[in-house]
Amino acid sequence: MSVRARRQVPHEEHSGPDERWMASYLDMITVLMCLFIVLFAMSTVDQQKFAALSASLATGFGQDPTEFADVAEGVVVPPEFIDEKGEPADPDLNAAVVEFEELSALRDKLRDVLAQNDLEADVTFTIDDRGLTIGLVSAETFFETNSTNLSGKAVSVLDALGTVLVTVPNDISVEGHADHRVAVAPFATNWELSSGRSTQVLRHLVESGGLPPDHVKSVGYADTRPIADGSSADALAKNRRVDIVVLSQVKEEVRSLIPSVQSSAGGSKPRP
Repeated sequence: MSVRARRQVPHEEHSGPDERWMASYLDMITVLMCLFIVLFAMSTVDQQKFAALSASLATGFGQDPTEFADVAEGVVVPPEFIDEKGEPADPDLNAAVVEFEELSALRDKLRDVLAQNDLEADVTFTIDDRGLTIGLVSAETFFETNSTNLSGKAVSVLDALGTVLVTVPNDISVEGHADHRVAVAPFATNWELSSGRSTQVLRHLVESGGLPPDHVKSVGYADTRPIADGSSADALAKNRRVDIVVLSQVKEEVRSLIPSVQSSAGGSKPRP
């Protein structure tokens, strides 16, 4: 029995040196080129911008501020109103900035005390040339229907506000408002209704909150000063309100600048 001879597979012969190492070499060269490009880009960064960024980060983490960091707080006064000493060139503007910051601080204290008692939902705050207005929105929340009797919610809100307002030296005006609908008995007109409600708020702030009587007054405006147009339920509710106004004590020229200062501070809209 014959044995078939295995076929021999001839080996391929290389005509030159093995160059597979070049693939790894080229990969390494590419990586090095990318590294040097990154290093070069880092070396040409804008040093002033880099310093400003570093200073801002340091300031944010409580480190000492530097000349490159914008560490301004409160109201930012436009450059055209700044003198060579870095102070507002107009004394009235400077006084308006101070007054706005004080009113803002008072607003924040009142917000905090209301928030601690979950009472901030129906109270709004507005800063304008009169001072700080605390709006008790929607009379039904604070008074019984067609009544001047304070509701339990109203008593809680006024008690919370009184803890802060009693420390304020400013005069305070409590102002009642009504919607445009005709008043019904027992009130002959909206003047009686709005005045009666503002008087009840004033009495509670004085008798229970301890506010000095000679610094508080009550005013009834009936439906003469609406803040919303129309006869929708929402508009009627907004106009049917009582405002507690912490009156600004600065002179009129200063008070007239408060809205523009507030606009520069970015807080022109009333917040609840």
